[in-house]
Amino acid sequence: MKAAILLATTILMTLPATTSIAADATPPDAEKRPHVVKAPHGAQRNDEYYWLRDDKREDKAMLAYLEAENAYASQVMAPLKPIEDKLYDEIVGRIKQDDSSIPARERGWWYYARFEAGKDYPIHARRKDGPGVDALSIQQANERGDFAGEEVLLDVNALAEGKDYYSVGAYEVSQDNNLLAWADDTNGRRQYTFRFRDLATGKVYPEEIRGTSGDLVFADDNRTVFYVENDPETLLTKRVKRHVIGTDPKEDAVVYEEEDDSFYMGVDRTRDDRYLVIAVSSTVSDELRYAPAADPSEFTVLAKRERDLEYSADHLGDRWIILTNADGAKNFKLVEAPAGSTSRKDWKDIVAHDEDVFLENFEVFDGFIALAQRSDALERVRILRKDGKDEYVKADEPAYSMGISTNTEHDTTKLRYTYTSLTTPATTYELDTATGERRLLKRQPVIGYDPTQYVTERVWATARDGERIPVSLVYRKGFEKNGAAAMLQYAYGSYGMSMDPGFSVTTVSLLDRGMVYALAHIRGGQEMGRRWYDDGKLLNKINTFTDFIDVTDFLVKEGYAAKDRVAAYGGSAGGLLMGAVSNMAPDRYRVILSQVPFVDVVTTMLDPSIPLTTNEYDEWGNPEEKQYYDYIVQYSPYDNLKPQAYPAMFVGTGLWDSQVQYWEPAKYVARLRDVDTGKGPLVLRTNMEAGHGGKSGRFRRYREQSEMFAFMLDQLGVK
Repeated sequence: MKAAILLATTILMTLPATTSIAADATPPDAEKRPHVVKAPHGAQRNDEYYWLRDDKREDKAMLAYLEAENAYASQVMAPLKPIEDKLYDEIVGRIKQDDSSIPARERGWWYYARFEAGKDYPIHARRKDGPGVDALSIQQANERGDFAGEEVLLDVNALAEGKDYYSVGAYEVSQDNNLLAWADDTNGRRQYTFRFRDLATGKVYPEEIRGTSGDLVFADDNRTVFYVENDPETLLTKRVKRHVIGTDPKEDAVVYEEEDDSFYMGVDRTRDDRYLVIAVSSTVSDELRYAPAADPSEFTVLAKRERDLEYSADHLGDRWIILTNADGAKNFKLVEAPAGSTSRKDWKDIVAHDEDVFLENFEVFDGFIALAQRSDALERVRILRKDGKDEYVKADEPAYSMGISTNTEHDTTKLRYTYTSLTTPATTYELDTATGERRLLKRQPVIGYDPTQYVTERVWATARDGERIPVSLVYRKGFEKNGAAAMLQYAYGSYGMSMDPGFSVTTVSLLDRGMVYALAHIRGGQEMGRRWYDDGKLLNKINTFTDFIDVTDFLVKEGYAAKDRVAAYGGSAGGLLMGAVSNMAPDRYRVILSQVPFVDVVTTMLDPSIPLTTNEYDEWGNPEEKQYYDYIVQYSPYDNLKPQAYPAMFVGTGLWDSQVQYWEPAKYVARLRDVDTGKGPLVLRTNMEAGHGGKSGRFRRYREQSEMFAFMLDQLGVK
């Protein structure tokens, strides 16, 4: 009987693709207006849809066009509403609605966030430490609905009431535990406003500090804070200011101002709370300043910036611990320097450079150092003990993600780390490094999900230049590699950001319909070390796109998917990937899902007034230089649209996006409509109230994803 059911299911899942969307809808036709974009070296490009850009988001013609596209998208998608609703119900049905985070202890209090059933936003709270109080006991109390002794810091549901968009970016508590500072964003543009409250009396201070990055740190006097102010035009992090709570922000003094717009900045405390730090970073360079937290009147540079010198540092006891690529350590090495050091001559190796092992991150404890590293496209956590011995935290699956979790205290033998895979929900363990005992603190609850019914594997695809590209796969048990299945392939491939295999409650709905999900670890990420990143940026960027296409060809050839049932998915810089592969190999993909896509690379990188542009010259190249202009224009998706049959495409954006401006996908869709000779539908969905991350709230984004997945399933013929 089981075999008969499986056979019937296989037949159902592999029916030829049919389109259920509305065929009689007429797409908007954007007006063309002549406009020439010029480069300093004389190159010129015509951009007939440049007029869709409006920095203030007020132009009536532009807004009318976006609304017309939204109306068209709704008309096209109307027949698929039952599918969208079913997907949404499935996804939300897997989520434990009254869940809470793992409490973390800091200065005598346990901090955590919890959700209430049916509500979109978290409640940030804390409980006083005491006998019998620990992370597990607080979680158990939260499970029972026992909130006795809880102090609510922020009820984000109340703060968000009546707002189309609301997000708390961060909050900080003073060293004496009595004052709260929090940053919020009301339109998704990531421009945060700081507010302050006395936790003992409930008094909210009258001042508001607007136009910040959301980064703030308290000094030891518990009244002085340091925060990062953004440039009002470019929105880049520009200066660090000092504020005394209860005073007028107009009087805040500038502590540090960054003149180079290719650098970002942030503020923090060192591990031992001894210093406040100002960290500035570009793509290829770092610089850290520190000042005593008890008297932060003057900041000292730890190591002066040099091009191609990257480092991050933390302080504990009598030394700095520094992760750096100095002295040719391309995959980074770990060094130490004495307190008060300001010269690289003092740096001494703790972990030497290894060409096969990429060091990513570290956390310092009194008795050991936890080191996050990767090799063969897999993450590992390594424990370095004071006696020179080391050991690795174990993993049990062929493809997984592992990393250092939140560890708020350094005077402990216990390390929290996270583990997940494409089949294993997010899990946090606590490892006692003294005894070897491992304790499960929390596994993401997924209602109705049985991990034993799914299979994950790691395969290697050969790229056209001979490189081996790692690919993580997941599918439901019973899947057959017969070349008939539908597949969704995802990748990112930029900024050295590694896309490691992690569990997703949304993907399960695809697997249960017989689909394969493939995560391609292409160049431009850092899964295989720093060389992997270098081979996918600047004048090597096209490798990112060809890697993705070559992975598709490999998986089809190996029987994981039918050649006419492949969907591709990417967002932001991954949307650039989607635009490039649909230009280069449109016949490989039945449908493209592109969210907040960076598709007008040349025009954006020629305009330093746009947020992110100056900081990313070392990622894409500066097209004001002809060498980079000529290379970028070869792959920029907007510039390479041409008459050919494109895949069906779902494009999403946010009007208030500060990372990838809404006009890039809007222009891209308008021009694509002019040249596409294919029969597949093309829809643009603009979120008029949100930015780069989509709508706020934990459930709203699943509604957006359900609509996009309904579009994909229809095009792939998945029933």
